[in-house]
Amino acid sequence: MSRRRWVVNASPLIFLAQIDALHLLKDLADEISVPFSVRDEVLVPKGQKSPIELPDWLRLREDLPLPSEIAGWDLGAGESQVLAHALIAGSEAVLDDFEARQCARALGVPVTGTLGVLLRAKESKLIPAARPLLQELLRRGLYLSKELVDQALREVGE
Repeated sequence: MSRRRWVVNASPLIFLAQIDALHLLKDLADEISVPFSVRDEVLVPKGQKSPIELPDWLRLREDLPLPSEIAGWDLGAGESQVLAHALIAGSEAVLDDFEARQCARALGVPVTGTLGVLLRAKESKLIPAARPLLQELLRRGLYLSKELVDQALREVGE
């Protein structure tokens, strides 16, 4: 069986840390990488008073030179590095940014986001229900349309 490798962006790290659910990443994937650009965003997130402590099971990775097919999208440094690492390593990108997700799809990079992590955790029986965690994420500023939330919860029987 192939190993599940994820390269994670700042938003999923920050949101999952806020609801004490970072461990779900480790429970769902065999290897979780975080590029240095993402680490730097997470250590001093915008609008936060205190940095998030990154667990030692995250693999920090040096930033890579950006392939032109990623650089042309003009994404943020973190999103660009997540996509570069995922593209080169054949990993799945875990990010929430809409344009970065569009870029991932255009490049054929598998992509999921914070919502996808919760849904996989529910399907894997790591959490009893996704709805309470999802509602807390929405309260904390994760933006998802009501239609997407309703559809996602239906998919996991909630």
